[in-house]
Amino acid sequence: MKFTCQKQKLLEGISIVQKAITGKSTMSVLEGIYLHCVNNNLVLIGSDMDVSIETNIDVDVKEEGSIVIDAKIFSEIIRKLPNSEIEIETMQNETIQITCEKSVFNVVYMKAEEFPELPTVNEGEEVTVPQNILKSMIKATSFAIAQDETRPILQGILFEIKDKNINLVALDGYRLAIKSEYIDSDLEKDVVIPGKTLNEVSKILEDSEDLVKITFTKNHILFSLEKTRVISRLLEGKFVNYKSLLPEEHKLEVLVDKQEFQNGIERASLMAKDGNNNLVKFEVEDESIIISSNSQLGKVREEVTINLQGEKIQIAFNSRYLLDVLKNLDEEEIVLEMTSSVSPCIIKGKEVDNYRYLVLPVRLIR
Repeated sequence: MKFTCQKQKLLEGISIVQKAITGKSTMSVLEGIYLHCVNNNLVLIGSDMDVSIETNIDVDVKEEGSIVIDAKIFSEIIRKLPNSEIEIETMQNETIQITCEKSVFNVVYMKAEEFPELPTVNEGEEVTVPQNILKSMIKATSFAIAQDETRPILQGILFEIKDKNINLVALDGYRLAIKSEYIDSDLEKDVVIPGKTLNEVSKILEDSEDLVKITFTKNHILFSLEKTRVISRLLEGKFVNYKSLLPEEHKLEVLVDKQEFQNGIERASLMAKDGNNNLVKFEVEDESIIISSNSQLGKVREEVTINLQGEKIQIAFNSRYLLDVLKNLDEEEIVLEMTSSVSPCIIKGKEVDNYRYLVLPVRLIR
């Protein structure tokens, strides 16, 4: 194997596939990047068996071939080389020589035959989505993925296609995040994708209207971009019936400026860090919400102007759960729907109706 290419192009390819390499596998070959050069094209693959990422870059191939090289050392070498042309060539004793200007590295490689084959995802049900839309949907829901390993299904995001809509849903037992977008497809599908996979896909997606093709098979999902493919296993099991968790009615509705509300909670939460629940209390009055918190550190009182329809209420929340939601909203004004101090709070947009968040309150001891 022998090829030359520009450093920056190779580094970009490495950084894409490295997202799939966790270093937790019992197979040492999976700590490496698979390189295969043919027809002036270099294919790079990283995998941890659950998720695999493949990307292609243009190179000048002098001799075709395949190897696997340790991802960590390879990326560090390429990163620190001068911004110039790099030549990579296999040598004797299972080493490759990496040459760039006056720098020469000789690095041991692993045999390509030892690298597991990627799952075959050729045919299946397909949809296409603009990259920027999918990227924003992942960002708007992925923070609500459960970290608790005792319920593996909640460590994923429900990817649901129904009634010409794509719905992404995540929940962890304390909050629920739903984001929906229109799609021109009659496909009906629901699968649960590992949250880790979607977070890595999000890093690869661009803020453009270029399309990403999504292919579903029985056990895997494939995201195809122009030069990159991400293949992931699907989580087994049935996702929670999230619609049953959404209240059908509410007794009060609060209209509030999103940024003022967020700023008030952020300041109040400075005094809520004593203990693990980041407790902030709300007193919802006719024209304002009084946000307060007190602990051994001290106490704080914030007041935010609102428009209230319905009854007054006292309720408390984990401030971190609320802030996770608010940081993902772009609207100037948002709506809070509540029924009682022990019922879920629904957060949604005043103008836009394609997202909904549910946050459970913290029960106050009276």
